[in-house]
Amino acid sequence: MAKAPAAIKNKALKALARLLRGSVAQLQIDNAKDLERAVANGLAGPMVDRLKLTPKVLETCAEGCEQLAAMPDIIGEILGMKQQPSGIRVGQMRVPIGVFGMIYESRPNVTIEAASLSIKSGNACILRGGSEAIDSNKALAKIVQQALAEAGLPQEAVQLVQTTDREAVGQLITMPQFVDVIIPRGGKGLIERISRDAKVPVIKHLDGNCHTYVDDPCDIAMAVKVADNAKTNKYSPCNASEGLLVARGVAAEFLPQIGAVYAAKGVEMRGCPESLAILQSVPGAHLVPATEQDWSEEYLAPIISVKVVADVDEAIAHINRYSSHHTDAILTTNHVHAQRFLREVDSASVMVNASTRFADGFEYGLGAEIGISTDKFHARGPVGIEGLTSLKYVVLGEGEVRA
Repeated sequence: MAKAPAAIKNKALKALARLLRGSVAQLQIDNAKDLERAVANGLAGPMVDRLKLTPKVLETCAEGCEQLAAMPDIIGEILGMKQQPSGIRVGQMRVPIGVFGMIYESRPNVTIEAASLSIKSGNACILRGGSEAIDSNKALAKIVQQALAEAGLPQEAVQLVQTTDREAVGQLITMPQFVDVIIPRGGKGLIERISRDAKVPVIKHLDGNCHTYVDDPCDIAMAVKVADNAKTNKYSPCNASEGLLVARGVAAEFLPQIGAVYAAKGVEMRGCPESLAILQSVPGAHLVPATEQDWSEEYLAPIISVKVVADVDEAIAHINRYSSHHTDAILTTNHVHAQRFLREVDSASVMVNASTRFADGFEYGLGAEIGISTDKFHARGPVGIEGLTSLKYVVLGEGEVRA
C-alpha cells in the first residue's frame, strides 16, 4: 500500500464510490437487520440514529471517496529541504504510518471513512466496529475489498474483525508488533478503556462538550440561526453544541428568541438562575435549573445547558474549564473579541460566526475523517490524510563526510 502509485489508489477510491451507489438497496437490507436488533435490545435513540445507513449517508460516503481521489497525493512529498553548511541538504518526507487499528461504535459509515482514508494515505487498516452494526459493517467491508481488487491492490489492506467478542479489542490494542496506532471512536467508556489498556499509541477524543458563545455585540438574527443549527441540526454527533453561553448585554434580547426556537423543537434548557429568569417568559419552554455537572455534560440529546456570562473573558474561562476541547464557537461583530477567542480558547477547532456542526473532516475539505482528536500531539481536530502519516528525515549529499 505504501508504494502504490497515486493513480491506482485513486482508481480504488472511485471504484468504491461507484460500488456504494450501486449497492444502496442491498446495504439498507443489511442495515435493517442491525436496526431491528438495536430497537429490540433497547438501544438509546441517539445510538439508533447513528446506526442508520440512509441513502443520504451513503451518498456522503461516496462523495467523500471521490473528494479524496481528487486530492493531491501527499505520500512521498518532501518538505523544507535546506542546504546545511556541510553541503548536505536535509528535509522531511511524508510517509504512511503503516497499520492502524480502528475501534468504533454504532456508525457503520465509519467503515467507509476509515477504509477510504487508509487507501489514500497508503496505509493498511484493521477495523473493529461495534456488535450493534455487525451486518452493516460486513457488507461495507466486502464492498471495500471488491474495490481494492478492481484496482489491483491487496484485498487484505482493509480488514474487518468478524467477531463481536470484546476480547478481540483487548488483543488488538496490545500488539505493537502488528499495529502502529489505535484510533478509538465512540463513547467515553470505550475510549477510556482503550487509553488505559493499550500498548499501542492511541489517537483519541473522549467526548464532545462543544459550546456556542453569543457575544455582546452580535447580530441577533444570525446568532439565533447559528445557535439553533449548532444544537438541533442533529443531536447525536460529537460536534453538536451542548452549552450555550450568552453575554449579559444581549441576554434579554437573544434568550427569548432562541428559547422560543428550542421550545418549539422540544429542547430542554438547563439554565443558570439568570438565564431561567429571562426564559420563563417563553411559552412552552422546558426549563430545568442547571447543576455543576451540566456544564461538563455531553448530552447527545435535545438538551442544552444555558449560562449568562459577563463578557468574552468569562466565556473563554468557562469554556477552557468545562469544555472537552473539541469545538467551540463565538458569534460576534467585534473583531478584537473574535481574535481573542481564536487565540485563547484551547480547543481542537475554534470558530467565529459559524455552527459547531461544521467540525467535520468532510466539511473541512479533508475528503473524510478518521475521527476528531482532542489530543495535542501528532494530530489535533478532524484527522484526515495528514493525520495518518508520519515524517522521516531525508538527507541528500554529494560525497560529504563529517569533519
